Amino acid sequence: MSDETVNETEETDETEEAAAVEEAAQEAVAPEVEEVPGQADAVAEAAPLEEAEPTEAADEAPAAEAPAAEASAEEAPAEEAPVAEAPPEEAPAEAAAPAAPVRKKKQKRLPRPLRRQRTKAKREKPAERKPITRLPKPEHTRGRRQERQGMVVSASADKTIVVRVDVAKVHPIYKKVVKRSSRFHAHDEENEAKVGDVVRIVETRPISRLKRWRLQEIVEAAK
Repeated sequence: MSDETVNETEETDETEEAAAVEEAAQEAVAPEVEEVPGQADAVAEAAPLEEAEPTEAADEAPAAEAPAAEASAEEAPAEEAPVAEAPPEEAPAEAAAPAAPVRKKKQKRLPRPLRRQRTKAKREKPAERKPITRLPKPEHTRGRRQERQGMVVSASADKTIVVRVDVAKVHPIYKKVVKRSSRFHAHDEENEAKVGDVVRIVETRPISRLKRWRLQEIVEAAK
């Protein structure tokens, strides 16, 4: 037993020395690599991902088998009844037909006696009729009529004279006295006025196409 234990201890010592020599050789050959703080975390995350990949592959294998089984099951009924799928294709064509707009028929106009009669509310007639009261017309005060004074130029027509009215005004810019004359046709009922008389005429209602004035008085007779 003592020889066996000695041999075992010698073997362990040799293996330890060989391991120490290998580590020293690796340290001399490989450059020193600084430890990065995030590198340890990345290595730790990579390890679980590698472990998860085989499990996912294992899960996908039964899942792939299940759709294959379902596909084979679906193909079998489809082959058995291909005629049953034909009627649904005709259904959309039938549904599309009523979509067209339908025009409503115009109602014919009924004659007046056949139309619906609407009742009117009847008013109650008073027992006695109210007397008609006439209001007196208000007195109309006649406004002041325009008057002109001028000289008779013509009295040849019957009951008509032509009066020339001269007006002298100062020009607003040039300050010069400007004389302007206008002619008026006046009504002379008794043909009193003569040519050259100075008369006064008053405006009145339209008597003819040109007459809007009437002779009021003769101011000065012609000499």
